Amino acid sequence: MKKVLIMGSTGSIGTQALEIIRNNSDRFKAAGLTCRSRVDSLCSQIKEFRPEAVCVGNAEDAARVKSEFPDVEVTYGDEGLVETAAMDCDIVLNSLMGISGLAPTYEAISRGRDIALANKETLVAGGRLVTDLCREKGVKLLPVDSEHSAIFQCLEGNAGRKIRRILLTASGGPFRGRSYESMKDVTIEQALNHPKWSMGSKITIDSATMMNKGLEVIEARWLFDVPGERIDIHVHPQSIVHSMVEFMDGSVMAQMGMPDMKIPIGLALNYPDRLSLLPEFSGRDEDRTTDGSLDLFTTGRDLTFEQPDRRVFRCIDLAYEALKEGGSAPVVMNGANEELVAMFLAGRIGFLDIPETIEKVMSHVGHTEPSSVAEVLDIDREARRLAKEYVK
Repeated sequence: MKKVLIMGSTGSIGTQALEIIRNNSDRFKAAGLTCRSRVDSLCSQIKEFRPEAVCVGNAEDAARVKSEFPDVEVTYGDEGLVETAAMDCDIVLNSLMGISGLAPTYEAISRGRDIALANKETLVAGGRLVTDLCREKGVKLLPVDSEHSAIFQCLEGNAGRKIRRILLTASGGPFRGRSYESMKDVTIEQALNHPKWSMGSKITIDSATMMNKGLEVIEARWLFDVPGERIDIHVHPQSIVHSMVEFMDGSVMAQMGMPDMKIPIGLALNYPDRLSLLPEFSGRDEDRTTDGSLDLFTTGRDLTFEQPDRRVFRCIDLAYEALKEGGSAPVVMNGANEELVAMFLAGRIGFLDIPETIEKVMSHVGHTEPSSVAEVLDIDREARRLAKEYVK
């Protein structure tokens, strides 16, 4: 039985992972759970899954959880996340929000734990540090983002075959087709209204600005060792083709499926085998539309692809620029973006203030590659400070 630590167990990815564990209790055990603030949800999860250890956001919540579950090891805060990441388990699912996922992921890798990564900021900010440590420790870094899982699946069985391009798909978010000027008065509710995926608020805003896709370009660079100039974004509103890989002979391999995050989560947790997430096919045509599978006779009729409008979605070019610049640039860009998204969600800035302020903050970029997690976090804090100063 595989022991799983789920970091971010009350979020969208975490709850779907627990659903998989619930339905495959002979294969998986939820050994540890963490959450920042949804303590009521966490307590319900503890009652059902009986983990050995949990981590919460603050001391008050930790005391509450400990009083209800005295046999469970309880920690709190960023230090608690790192401590929990060191626990005995087989794989760590990192579905934390933002750069908070970097330090515990690094700790888990140092302990030899495989990583199922749903926290792209870990590689955006600490790509070289994390991938170098994975190689040193012989740790598997298994992508959970649907796009990166798709690329990973396309590359299975193609070891040693040179990649010409990675074709990274994007839904286009809620503002596809809009002009830059028309987004001046975008509301929080409009930005959170994603047309295809149900996600946390931060990643949903990143999808609306298309910074999410820029972050995924940087993540793909580190996961698959492909330079940014060979990673192309293709807007695909139907979200059926999750990404593609083009090889040197012109062949393009695509991974397709319904927009369902349980597919990449299940593959990462159960790798190299796939889980049975669908019933056996009966052979009846009507089952194609009722059993949750991909029916290309209906869904596949109008699959379209288009270039993203980079004049409108300026965050895309900011991410490519940060990747090309290297050094501390990705850390600065990511830190500023996290701070500005939080400010937008709090109603303190406008939607277009996000890309415009990131561009200003990125003028304060150092060229030295961070040499430790602590250094990355210092750079992140400075980027957030600068973002606040520019907003003022």
